[in-house]
Amino acid sequence: MGKSAAMWQELIDVLKRQVLPATGCTEPISLALASATAIAQLGTKNIDRIDARVSPNLMKNGMGVTVPGTGMVGLPIAAAVGAFGGDAKAGLDVLNNISEQDVERAKVFLQQKRVTVSIAPTNKALYVEVYLYTGEEYVHVCIEDSHTNVTLIEQNGRIILQNSAIKQDSHHGVNVMQCLSVKAIYDFASQIEFDKIRFILRAAELNNALSREGLSRAYGLSIANILKQQIDKGLLSDDLLTKIMIRTTAASDARMGGATLPAMSNSGSGNQGIAATMPVVVIADYVEATDETLARALVLSHAIAIYIHSKFPPLSALCAASTASMGAAAGMVYLLDNHNFDAVSMALCNMVGDLTGIICDGASNSCAMKVSTSASSAFKSVLMALSAVRVTGNEGIVCESVEASINNLCALASHSMQQTDKQIIEIMVHKP
Repeated sequence: MGKSAAMWQELIDVLKRQVLPATGCTEPISLALASATAIAQLGTKNIDRIDARVSPNLMKNGMGVTVPGTGMVGLPIAAAVGAFGGDAKAGLDVLNNISEQDVERAKVFLQQKRVTVSIAPTNKALYVEVYLYTGEEYVHVCIEDSHTNVTLIEQNGRIILQNSAIKQDSHHGVNVMQCLSVKAIYDFASQIEFDKIRFILRAAELNNALSREGLSRAYGLSIANILKQQIDKGLLSDDLLTKIMIRTTAASDARMGGATLPAMSNSGSGNQGIAATMPVVVIADYVEATDETLARALVLSHAIAIYIHSKFPPLSALCAASTASMGAAAGMVYLLDNHNFDAVSMALCNMVGDLTGIICDGASNSCAMKVSTSASSAFKSVLMALSAVRVTGNEGIVCESVEASINNLCALASHSMQQTDKQIIEIMVHKP
């Protein structure tokens, strides 16, 4: 196998690891997975209490989001329902098969004040530890650095499993990304054999279904349905931009509002997966793209989303739906102006010039608004690029090079926005 063939296979492997089905917001889901793992080791659901501690970033992303199938918001219900109904072997789909009885038992457990969730004294962005107690016995489970990376299972002081935490420079399993560029990813998406990337079409299937669900009834803030109503009122046009916003936002509405359908995630986030998928799907429908062309556009989108996110922490003050939408911009250019890498580069630079600094203030129903904003920016940036117009290297943090522009954006997320993140968490935790 030649060097390029080996690199392409590594990139396929990264896509298969980072583009996965996930039911519900992945931060509370990670806590639910820890509880499910603990109770599977304990061997009984007759537990006395659950004590959990999570990193500040995970607390931020779990405070205001609805846990699928429960109708309740927050980390305590995630910990409880994960214990009583979670599937420890299902990864991010841990809550996919919970029953009404599981939910009711979890709610009673909360009412009896037998669940505590507090902030752990850790510098890690993504950290969960859970203690489940029954009588004199307990199980302790830790998850670190990625949402499903179980690093410790301890029972009554005896180590059952102990794995290394993921190194910070490879928290997405993306060492290969450090050797790539946007152009290399574009060449991969354009040239790789279709059969090797056919699996990515599952992203379109799952996130399209979630979008339809979001339009079927009120979820969260119901932003997509509100936008749709404005078409009938004449306040919005039924054009391609509106379709992109509505169909993309609907999937996020449903996901953040507690729908039990899985999203196809990207880099451990359902919203990032939605943002990288749905604008591309809408354009593919518009141009009547073949499955192969759609697959190539989706691979380009998801791979660029992973590539950009690999350059900053897994959880940060930067809204990663905006960077995932940069991938979508590339995918839309591929569909609208095939074989034009310059337009891809221009679209990405336009987005860096437009969306820099959108903050992540925790997972919540309002995430759908950020997804909508990012999708709109992506299409606007694409239209500019197709007219050969871009934010120049003399403006803001944008450079003539797309790589340098991306690196500047990610430097903000990795360094100066760390203080922003601390301030956001302080505000959220101390709300009156």
